[in-house]
Amino acid sequence: MRSIFSLLLIAVLVTVLTAQEHSEHIMLEKKTHAAAQEKDPKLPAGDEGAKAVLEKSSRHAEWVDIKYNGGQHPIKTFVVYPERKDKAPVVIVIHEIYGLTDWIRAVADQLAADGYIAVAPDLISGIGPGGGGTESVPSRDEVVRLIRSLTPDHVATQLNAVREYAVKLPAANGKSATVGYCWGGSRSFESAAHVKGLNAAIVYYGSSPDSTTLTKVQAPVLGLYGGDDARVNATIEPAAAMLKKLGKQFEYEIYEGAGHGFLRAQSGRDGANMRATQKAWPRMLEFLKKHL
Repeated sequence: MRSIFSLLLIAVLVTVLTAQEHSEHIMLEKKTHAAAQEKDPKLPAGDEGAKAVLEKSSRHAEWVDIKYNGGQHPIKTFVVYPERKDKAPVVIVIHEIYGLTDWIRAVADQLAADGYIAVAPDLISGIGPGGGGTESVPSRDEVVRLIRSLTPDHVATQLNAVREYAVKLPAANGKSATVGYCWGGSRSFESAAHVKGLNAAIVYYGSSPDSTTLTKVQAPVLGLYGGDDARVNATIEPAAAMLKKLGKQFEYEIYEGAGHGFLRAQSGRDGANMRATQKAWPRMLEFLKKHL
């Protein structure tokens, strides 16, 4: 009888201890997840935290409509101002193929926190349902389709208009750069050739332009790439070789283990995307400070 009782007691104790251990494990996971979600004030938010960043930001932000020659609709543009006494350089934030999302706006907010007037245009303004832009499109796939329909000349015209508007803002000091992501990264590289008066261009994991465009590059370019992104990275060395031959400035860094879109998907690839973000953002700021 005693041995049966002892066995029952042991079974109960094991059950209680297992349940307690499981509970503690869940609590630890929650704490770890919460810690991962805390935003480093020196870095932009990842996709998951973008909306919260926008809601909490103390910086002045506004929507403006930028008209331009040949455009049937103005370019709806999100502008965020830094909190500083003197005039600031302008950084034009060129969105991904997913359009002007909360994440892109949060990136603009971080650039403003770093001292720049951040200007993020919606490049499908006017071609969405009812003449709207990204916000009017019902699905991501449709946004992608609309962005793929944009011609290089049309995008260059829009970006020139955005820069011309931005550098004339009373708080701007006349210097300007572009920074773009994925599809926008490619457009940023092209801007070094096609946007007049640009002082610098930053490319986050965007393919390099063709040789004709590369011969027209005027502004210094910085490329920031994930190591596990062979499609894009295959275009780096040919561009670097050609620009070096032409005497043009092109610097780049490749972050081992990081994937395409690492700045948005910071929690991905077992920490490699976050490590890339922690290196790429300060590297970009160093480049901007040098040229702006």
